[in-house]
Amino acid sequence: MGYRRTPFAINEWYHCFDRGIDKRTTFETGDDCNRFVELMYLSNDTKPIVRGNFQHMPHHDILQLPREQNIVAIGGYSLMPNHYHILMQEIEDRGISKFMQKLGTGYAMYFNEKRSRVGNIFVKPFRSKHVDDETYLRHVLQYIHLNVAEKFEPNWKHGKVSDFKNLEHKLLNYPFSSMPDYCGLERVERAILDDNVYNILADGLPKLSSVLRDAATYYTETESSF
Repeated sequence: MGYRRTPFAINEWYHCFDRGIDKRTTFETGDDCNRFVELMYLSNDTKPIVRGNFQHMPHHDILQLPREQNIVAIGGYSLMPNHYHILMQEIEDRGISKFMQKLGTGYAMYFNEKRSRVGNIFVKPFRSKHVDDETYLRHVLQYIHLNVAEKFEPNWKHGKVSDFKNLEHKLLNYPFSSMPDYCGLERVERAILDDNVYNILADGLPKLSSVLRDAATYYTETESSF
């Protein structure tokens, strides 16, 4: 499953990801993560993002703002200090490209203004992998959720996990990932996920323990692209 060099195709699934320039930390605080999460919600709309409409609103309220029409279907995501992963489906022509441009621009504006800097935050262009099998699609979603494991178990990609039950607990309670939504926790961030996609992916989702080794291999290949 190599990098897709042709335009994104409608109804096809893609694992999209990007890293901070020079591997710099792009999410330094919980507020940074929340703003990125908010922008994932707001960017998935045919109408443009107007900062004045939400700049001083609480996180909970932003994720309940009305949208006109989605341009992608988001199936899952996770944020790490210097990179992020999003699983999504193209549902209109150039939907993923438009979404990623709005997301990247919106977050760079926020990040730069907060820190009095200029310039890009993420490597361009963003990377993507085409996911063309429904069974594998569920595995990729869990791979994305497991990427966060490195925060808690630094050697998990080498097959070393000191306490898997504790790791699962920490992943379940990690707020900047869609895993809590798939584990039944009720929270406002669930609005980021497409309802139809959620119902499809939640049915028969493989257990984290069963994909742990495969996930390590998958991310070794993914990280070599940066």
